[in-house]
Amino acid sequence: MSEQLVSAALSGLDRSGIREVMDLAASLEDVIHLELGEPSFPTPPHVVEAVSAAIADGRVRYTLSRGTPELREAIVAKLASRNRIVADSSEVVVSSGGTTAITIAMMALLDPGDGVLFPDPGWPTFRLATALLRADPLPYAVRAEEGYAPDLEQVEALAPSARVLIVNSPANPTGAVLERGRIEALLAIAERHGLTVISDEVYEDIVFEGEHVSAAALGSEAPVISIFSFSKGYAMTGWRIGYAVAPPAVAEAMVKAQEAVIACPSDVGQRAALAALNGPQDCLAAMRESYRGHLDAALAALAAGGLECVVPRGAFYAMVGLGPAAQDTFAFARRLLLEERVAVAPGETFGPAGAGTVRISLATEPDALGRGIAGLARAVARTTTETGGS
Repeated sequence: MSEQLVSAALSGLDRSGIREVMDLAASLEDVIHLELGEPSFPTPPHVVEAVSAAIADGRVRYTLSRGTPELREAIVAKLASRNRIVADSSEVVVSSGGTTAITIAMMALLDPGDGVLFPDPGWPTFRLATALLRADPLPYAVRAEEGYAPDLEQVEALAPSARVLIVNSPANPTGAVLERGRIEALLAIAERHGLTVISDEVYEDIVFEGEHVSAAALGSEAPVISIFSFSKGYAMTGWRIGYAVAPPAVAEAMVKAQEAVIACPSDVGQRAALAALNGPQDCLAAMRESYRGHLDAALAALAAGGLECVVPRGAFYAMVGLGPAAQDTFAFARRLLLEERVAVAPGETFGPAGAGTVRISLATEPDALGRGIAGLARAVARTTTETGGS
């Protein structure tokens, strides 16, 4: 009877494997958390101070559905100076994190049966939102042996069946940072086939090799919706503020979708975001360099444990190969958590191409990161022996 109460779109939809691991981890003690992209830093002090003052003054209310004018103007200035994107504040939609921004962008663009091109492996929300909107998933390959760059031939072949092309750089879960030429090639495909591009740039501030290039800054005739967040670069995950910059008609449609889903983004979160943009920016480089140190430590620990990964160029994740231990990454992740108290994200939650891997977060502080990787290595060795691998 209960199944009949739930919509077909949701009853047949699997949850993110990351959240399932989190739920199990919450029931255990002394867990090393490598499953979630949670920065190891506190929110910068000037952000906390600004919000504390606003709360003390009672200045916390409903806001416009699209976000406060002050924050949107600050975002416009940031887009111009750091992303080379020229925009008007009416084209900016502030939302409750990058997740909601992407979802309402897809709501604004898609009808049932429309095709959505997204990377495999890729962030689970791309697949989940596609299914929720009853659109047609069209995953395209990003292969480890090619540094997780998109397969342009496959994107071209699938494009006639699509309406939306999702591009993610720096990429979650792979750590890929796409070069300008690759992004231009994807935009050219979008132009040829009349696609709208959603460019997920949530990890723009965390690049170790190469440079971050915003798709909307490249002068393409293809419509581009750019997605950003305060969660990662400013260590503001719990404040839940992200934003999109979109063509005017799409921005208006996104506001309608947002009104139905969350009414408006949090006033407290928006005040925090405004303080982050208007305050000192040295925290961005400091955190990035710290994550670079985390990456170096993780690579050394992986090598010591006989494990391999494609070295990420950005974001703060690594996809670690499991070898013969990789028959079922969901089962492996559950067993790892129960036996070693190490939480990781099963590779297959990012798509079929994630088979044979788990994703670890490099944002965890280095000591815990090293101990977690050691536990992962023990579990891989144990499972490999049990399955008769070598």
